[in-house]
Amino acid sequence: MAIEVSELPTLNARATAAYAHLFQALSEPTRLAVVQHLASGEHRVRDLVEHMGLAQSTVSKHLSFLVECHLIQARPEGRATWYSLTRPHELAALIAAAERILHATGTDAVLCA
Repeated sequence: MAIEVSELPTLNARATAAYAHLFQALSEPTRLAVVQHLASGEHRVRDLVEHMGLAQSTVSKHLSFLVECHLIQARPEGRATWYSLTRPHELAALIAAAERILHATGTDAVLCA
């Protein structure tokens, strides 16, 4: 029996794009590493550069993407800017859910303690 097109759920293009953008933010290993660092508290760009061993321009590019996604926020202080997670508890819940999915599919991995 074939499925009628009228029986298919209507897709919300705006919501689909928002979800895709969120998962795109978390799918890049460097951005995920930045999120891991920020899970321990606020960091400046130069702190992240030192901890991650990456170029300042690379770290700044990834920070900008994460700010655009509203996953992190910037707090200017003098000549420095401090970055932190905007919703640490919600992000921790998302990562915990991902860990459960990975475990269920045969991969045990813990991203943030």
